[in-house]
Amino acid sequence: MLFGQSVFQSVLERLKAEDETAEEAEAPAAHRVAGLGTGFAFDVMEGVSVASRRIGEAYFDNLDLDAAAGFTEKPTALPEPEPAMPDHLTRTAPQEVAAELAISAADTPLTLSEKRRAFARANHPDGVALPFRENATKRMMLANLLIDEALRRLGR
Repeated sequence: MLFGQSVFQSVLERLKAEDETAEEAEAPAAHRVAGLGTGFAFDVMEGVSVASRRIGEAYFDNLDLDAAAGFTEKPTALPEPEPAMPDHLTRTAPQEVAAELAISAADTPLTLSEKRRAFARANHPDGVALPFRENATKRMMLANLLIDEALRRLGR
């Protein structure tokens, strides 16, 4: 504390004194805010905002176009080719999914969980194109059924 005041209070008083001297020096400029430059607050020319003089062009400031030439044409993208169904999604029979999982009597709950995760990475419906989600869903349902059954047998 300096002379009965905290450092913060003494800094505030010094800033207040600087503002008062600045206000006295700039008294004719009524549109200005003390402490802020006019460029910071807004652009003013002859008491009128520059943006208000260009009301019809206000939207053009934020667009990527030349106001005199009109809108610029963006190049059209080529249509994407139809996705091809991966070979593994065509195999939806229970025997085919069981062969892919290769569940054996030697599997533990840990290895079965790893097989489930690996199968889901390759076959989850959220990871395939929309036209193939039905096949992916069937495959995931079969795989989960087979792995759950194997886990039930291990639990006995």
